[in-house]
Amino acid sequence: MMLELSWAWWGVLAEPDRAGVVLLACVPALAIAIDRLLGEPPVRWHPVVWMGRWLAWAGERLAPNAEESALLPQWRIFWMAAFSWCGAAAFVFSVSWLIQSWVMTQPFWLAALALSLLLKPLLSWAMLHDEVLSVERELAQSLKAGQTQLKRLVSRDVEALSAEGVRESAIESLAENLNDSVVAPLFWFVLLGLPGAALFRFANTADAMWGYPGARNGRDWQWAGKWAARADDVLGWVPARITALLICVWGGLRGCNRLPMEACRTPSPNGGWPMAAMALVLGIRLSKPGVYALNESARLPGPADTLRACAIGSRTVLVAALLSCGVLLVVLT
Repeated sequence: MMLELSWAWWGVLAEPDRAGVVLLACVPALAIAIDRLLGEPPVRWHPVVWMGRWLAWAGERLAPNAEESALLPQWRIFWMAAFSWCGAAAFVFSVSWLIQSWVMTQPFWLAALALSLLLKPLLSWAMLHDEVLSVERELAQSLKAGQTQLKRLVSRDVEALSAEGVRESAIESLAENLNDSVVAPLFWFVLLGLPGAALFRFANTADAMWGYPGARNGRDWQWAGKWAARADDVLGWVPARITALLICVWGGLRGCNRLPMEACRTPSPNGGWPMAAMALVLGIRLSKPGVYALNESARLPGPADTLRACAIGSRTVLVAALLSCGVLLVVLT
């Protein structure tokens, strides 16, 4: 049987086949299984790496250096970057839609397998989980080793961090990227299919590379990165709160009545939600020196808290995947 869907991702099957519908609905779970079994694809075949390379190339031409920043009008910098972002986002969405449209003309078992393989590079949990555990293992050897390993996860200066500070940063990264790398891509996949997941990953990567409030690496991102930062805020708004809710539920609901208040302590409208949820359910403080402190009166994290955070994250990923499958089953039936 060939799957013939309407133009919409959630279109009705022209010739409904129960087995085909169930297999398509299982794509999120299959993608998570592939992530755990096979890990990340080679760099040269990784679509997020391709996005990052284009963003790096374009960023060098859009973000002015110190001399150019004083001469160019702010509105020009903003709109040039905004139009570049929109053009690239439209390209990513269109290519993903064309690929998905072709995949949907294949036999249902092949379509489900292909979509799972295509969705996998747009989400990443196994690598994040293992990297955070590696920080804890290296920290057990020495503070310097833990700081060096942490550099693979965060962009902040790690040299002045204590062992507890290294642990805080690792757990914060785990919580925030639980949304950015898993829940949000699944959320947009359910809504818009492969193009939705690809669009979110592009927006999130653009925010990570362009969305700085000031100077970085000799370039002024104050206006060049503003559109990218706001676009990521919009696309991640609902998923971030879903992630926080799932962390609270699977972490035992400890202190989660304080979640909205704690989440608002961070500058990010989204990142604070999963981080605050993780801090509350673990009963620990998570902070960025001079910027914010979540669950401030709680104890500092210990080695066992890193393991617990990873376990909560794994349960959250499993439930998010199963919920995505359930919603797709309802939509495609």
